[in-house]
This record gives sequence, structure tokens and C-alpha cells, in this order.
Amino acid sequence: MIERAALVALLRRPGVSWTETALSIQENGSASALLDRIVASPETLFPDAIPAAELISAAAHEITGWSAEGIGVHAFFDDTYPAQLLGIREMPPLLFSRGDLQVHDRAVAVVGSRRASEQGLRIARAVATTLAERGVTVASGLAKGIDTAAHTAALDAGGRTVAVIGTGIRRYYPAANRQLQDQIAEVGLVISQFWPDAQPTKQSFPMRNAVMSGYAVATVVVEAGETSGARIQARLALQHGRPVVLTSQVMRCDWAKTFAENPGVYVVHGTVELLEAIEDILSHQPTEAGLENFPDLALR
Repeated sequence: MIERAALVALLRRPGVSWTETALSIQENGSASALLDRIVASPETLFPDAIPAAELISAAAHEITGWSAEGIGVHAFFDDTYPAQLLGIREMPPLLFSRGDLQVHDRAVAVVGSRRASEQGLRIARAVATTLAERGVTVASGLAKGIDTAAHTAALDAGGRTVAVIGTGIRRYYPAANRQLQDQIAEVGLVISQFWPDAQPTKQSFPMRNAVMSGYAVATVVVEAGETSGARIQARLALQHGRPVVLTSQVMRCDWAKTFAENPGVYVVHGTVELLEAIEDILSHQPTEAGLENFPDLALR
């Protein structure tokens, strides 16, 4: 608890880099040791007259308040932190959650355009339903269009879905998905890398895509334009060494044609090929307990 509170205190400092803070903690051995060193240093950019012990106490009080609301607080050094995020460059040092956070979650991200076509929505629902029926978690970003279709289909199939959001976990964005967000928090998981009251910003959604890519074993891009966040996620997934599945809908875009030349990218035509690609990806993904404990991934 002290280390987590020290991390919160560090991240609350003005102008701090979250990524650099995580690296510094790893180098110094502990968050409290780093906080002690920064507070005691006369050369720090923002000298602090408040002792480190008081900063930690205030942060601990803040964490207690979040916990009382049902908000989980997970530091990257906690044993409750998602294991799959530890290996990515954009690893958030702090993660907030509502719902059932599983350290070893096996998820596939299903993403795409907010202004989705009817065919795109149909594909998203079919993929999410099949994943849910196979016991695979469906991850998406809770946006309108493809994201909403994927989350809803997974829930309707009685499966697990994870919403990786681009705002603070107390916020609802878009407002139309308030009920859906609450439902996911009740039976699945909502996670955010931002302070609980953080408003949406232009930068927060690409950051969200990086975490979603890292959380999932693969990303399926159903539909996406040239400037879509799904395009950003596809690029990040390749950087993370995660496979990417592109549908024929996406292949109409120039960016997708370029991406298709990369190793680890599956180009599929039709729902059957898409599901076969996911089956192939999952068959090569180890699980903590071993594949023998995983449901049959063969297509019906």
C-alpha cells in the first residue's frame, strides 16, 4: 500500500512523465525511495516543502477513497496488474479498474470506425459472438459504431468483455454508452490509465489504443478510415508484436494495403476467413495454465 501511494504521489507532481517515472522506479528499486530522493533534492524543478511521508499519507487517503467507490487501483509492480501490459513500451504505471480484473486475461481486440456501415456492424457482432462463445475475452474501446457492436454482442452471448476507455473511470464517454459501460463494469471489466476524473482529450484516445493493443493477444480491425484510431491501434499492435487481422472492408484504404505487407498481418475476405485467422492466432498463444484448459477453438 505504501509503494502504491508513493507512486500516486510521484505521478501527482507537476510536469511528471508517467513513462519516465516507471523507469526511474525500476532503477531506484522502489517508489518511496524515488519520492524521498526527489523531495530531498534541492535541484528538483518543483521543490516540495512537504515531507515525503505526508505526500504518501495524502495519496493513501486518495486511494482509500477510490477503493470505497469500487475503483481498483493497480500499480505496475502490484501482483494484480495485467501481465500482458508489462511488456509494452507504453505500459501505464497506474491502472484504474471497475469490475473483474484478471491478471492473465486472454483477449482479442475488435475495433473499427465510429461511423460503421451495416456490414461492418454485422462482422463485428459475428466476431465478438464467436469469441465470447469460445471463452475468449472481447476487448474494445467503448466508442460508437464497431466498439459498441462488439461489446454488446459479447454480452448478449454471455461472454466476457473489457472496455479500455480514453477518459477517467468516473466519466462516461460517449454519454450514450453510460448504461453499457455500467453493464460491462458489472459483468466484465472497464479499465483506464487516466486519473478517475480525467476528461477526454485528443491525446488520450491514441494512448488508450496503445493499452488496448498491449492488453490483447491480437487486434481485429473491422472498418477504419485513413485517420481512424483503429489504424493507430493496428500500427501499435505490430510494434507490440501482436498479430493484426484486416478485413476486406479495411483493405479499401491505402494504409491497410501498406500494413498488409508486414509479417503478422492477416488479410481476410468474409467472416469465415476472419474466424479462421483468429483460430490460428489463438492456437499459437500460450496460456498460463496451458491450452488444455482452453475451450475448443475450432469453427463450428
